[in-house]
Amino acid sequence: MGRTWMRRILLRQNSLPLLKPPMACLLTPATLQKPISSPFLKPSPPTLAPLASSHRRSLSTATACSLPDPLVSLDGISSYFGGDDGVGTSNKGLKVLLKGMTYDELEKWVQSHGYRPGQALMLWKRLYGNGIWAHHSDQLEGLNKDFKKMLSENAEFKALSLKQVITAADGTRKILFTLEDGLVIETVVIPSDSSRNTVCVSSQVGCAMNCQFCYTGRMGLRRHLTAAEIVEQAVFARCLLTNEVGDITNVVFMGMGEPLQNIDNVLKATDIMLHDQGLHFSPRKITVSTSGLVPQLRRFLKTSNCALAVSLNATTDEVRNWIMPINRKYNIGLLLQTLREELRFKNNYKVLFEYVMLAGVNDSIEDARRLADLVRGIPCKINLLSFNPHGGSQFRPTSDEKMIEFRNLLAEAGCVVFLRPSRGDDQMAACGQLGNPGAIQAPLLRVPEQFKMAMEDDPIISTLYSQSLR
Repeated sequence: MGRTWMRRILLRQNSLPLLKPPMACLLTPATLQKPISSPFLKPSPPTLAPLASSHRRSLSTATACSLPDPLVSLDGISSYFGGDDGVGTSNKGLKVLLKGMTYDELEKWVQSHGYRPGQALMLWKRLYGNGIWAHHSDQLEGLNKDFKKMLSENAEFKALSLKQVITAADGTRKILFTLEDGLVIETVVIPSDSSRNTVCVSSQVGCAMNCQFCYTGRMGLRRHLTAAEIVEQAVFARCLLTNEVGDITNVVFMGMGEPLQNIDNVLKATDIMLHDQGLHFSPRKITVSTSGLVPQLRRFLKTSNCALAVSLNATTDEVRNWIMPINRKYNIGLLLQTLREELRFKNNYKVLFEYVMLAGVNDSIEDARRLADLVRGIPCKINLLSFNPHGGSQFRPTSDEKMIEFRNLLAEAGCVVFLRPSRGDDQMAACGQLGNPGAIQAPLLRVPEQFKMAMEDDPIISTLYSQSLR
């Protein structure tokens, strides 16, 4: 689920109209990825020609975090990724990845090498707190000399290598990271005029859910990210951009991937992010998004105090089966019933329903009324999102006027509803635009008969869809 976080505007009946910045160019980063072979993937359809180039620039980090310029060759830079346990080792010398450990694990590991627990706390603070965000042993001032030597011999600090930072016209930053196996992930930082700045992290390389409106879903799933690779996205974001945008206060797991399909590493990453001696995010300021994996959703609500966002995006199983194939396994009724059951045990907790509005597909007056009925009795808020186009997409955004009408109907029915303008869409950094599918892509699903007219309204989109089915 590729997406990014955007400023929320509380909108109720008779509030001001939605203001959305104009769409600029639709560009993808020059990210080279080796496509995976699969009988279920097919060559991509031709992409829409980009419009005129817009505000694209790269952020040099020569003085930030003591990292090299992201535009130079990174062949000589070591980056590491962990195993399935989320702690992991590097491929060089089997060194342990520090950012793959919770505090308790780090403390035990430090003690296993003959050092006091207090040394573990001092190390933890240099990894995550005090504005240090250490990426190598030279940044561990104040630690015991022998302890530092032990760390240099047995531990690695980096799980990611910085590739590039791209800045959109509205100030949104898209950060590209290279993993040790050569794959690339994308992280987005969304600044705010208030004191609330958000980092949108990825949890997988690609995504297996194949949501039809999502660019990341075109990639298929390459692999899960480890806890270290997830946590370091937030560390890098603070290290690189705190001086520019201010303190980063919020984390949303709405980048590349389905977080709950990688639930072990996601829960471990949130545990590290929440520690009060480190990154110290509030549990209500960390939001984990899901397309609706019911068993993992139950586990998440039972074990985590972080916020939950559910991508609903349809009011009937027929539509959701098409645009979100996961619905064929866990349908709307089961998904909402699970939320009703689990939320009874969580006080003052509201789920966030995400609803991407697709012209002629899920934006009718009847959809608005059904949506209000579906969520009745569930403590919730609703975010209405404009669809962000991308090359090869078969959908169109709902008009501003229709989004306002849809919003008003929900507000009249007693729902708390927000309209969320796109952020970073001129640099493919907005909701549903992350990733680089490459030549081999997940399949487009056949459009149900009653929606073919909506798809055929745009001749370019119709042509792309027809070519993708050949």
